[in-house]
Amino acid sequence: MMKETFPQLCNHNHRHPVQGIIPPYMRLHLISDEENKMKIRQAHLGDFSLDEEIRARRQAYAKLNSAEKLLLASQQFKAGGISKSILQTIAADPGLLPQPSRLVYSAENGQSLPGKIIRKEGSKPSKDTDADKVYDSAGATWDLYYSVFGRNSIDNKGMMMIQTVHYLKNYDNAFWDGKQMIYGDGDGKIFASFTSDIDITGHELTHGVVQYECNLEYKDQSGALNESLADVFGIMVKQKALNQDVTAANWLIGENVVIGEQYAIRSLKAPGTAYVNHPDLGTDPQPHHMSGYKNDPDDNGGVHLNSGIPSHAFYLAAVDVGGFAWEKLGKVWYNAMCNRDLVPTNATFADFKNATLTESTALFGAEDKVTASIRNAWNTVGV
Repeated sequence: MMKETFPQLCNHNHRHPVQGIIPPYMRLHLISDEENKMKIRQAHLGDFSLDEEIRARRQAYAKLNSAEKLLLASQQFKAGGISKSILQTIAADPGLLPQPSRLVYSAENGQSLPGKIIRKEGSKPSKDTDADKVYDSAGATWDLYYSVFGRNSIDNKGMMMIQTVHYLKNYDNAFWDGKQMIYGDGDGKIFASFTSDIDITGHELTHGVVQYECNLEYKDQSGALNESLADVFGIMVKQKALNQDVTAANWLIGENVVIGEQYAIRSLKAPGTAYVNHPDLGTDPQPHHMSGYKNDPDDNGGVHLNSGIPSHAFYLAAVDVGGFAWEKLGKVWYNAMCNRDLVPTNATFADFKNATLTESTALFGAEDKVTASIRNAWNTVGV
């Protein structure tokens, strides 16, 4: 597997609990592996506990109504020392062309959020490489959603994209906590900085989009769909930023975060091969077909594990259609994600299959190659 880097990007003028980009089965392998050094095991055991705390925080946030979320956001900005004029920019002027609205902070290896302001929308690059990377990655995510799908930020109302880098010391994860993005620096041994991959930002911010649309329950098949959608749109963010078509792309998530040229977090092209015989992580356990579906209680019924099945269906359909994934398949997947009638909060893989076929028929016709490719892809993965 070849590593890729993405160029410095130009600055173009209600979610349920979700774990970070690192799935529990990675952490549990590190914790249980007797050959690991005690220091590494203790660090990941602590991170696993923190993941559980974050999950509970997301559950609480998901229950807030719109007014309560707005009040919480106002308090957060006030605590972060943000001026009233910046706070007012959250509400987009209907007469202006939508633009991304980004704030990047540093937790300075602590846990206080959002932290110290590093960069705000329109400002020059900072001296913090991680802050500049996520500023650009968030911009690329906003660009995909707006230029391709006509969506104005996470909530489709111009929501400010808040991101905090340098969370804790050597923290091995990145996550959307229901209102902002947070990135750890990685331990430098197994994981590099979680700002390293543009698709991780796209993945986690897409969890926010899901939160404001079908709001999929984070368990069992609906939770696996939640994770799959995050991977699908995260990979499209990377492919569009690199201007890659379906054949040029490698379809890897987190290829620069897992240290080592041959490793990544997940593969949409070949689930189960993102990392093989890793000295600390073992081998990627993701199935690519329903015959390998597993109900994993350590992963909310297998939300990260089984996400490879619908993700692989997207890959198969995209390659069969050809061209750029976001041009046709992306529009079908986006419309399905936003179809709350066909994709309820407890949607199954079969529900989402039906939604993609319905949306493809509406866009391209029942007999079109796109619709046929989608049907064949779902059938190939056993859905």
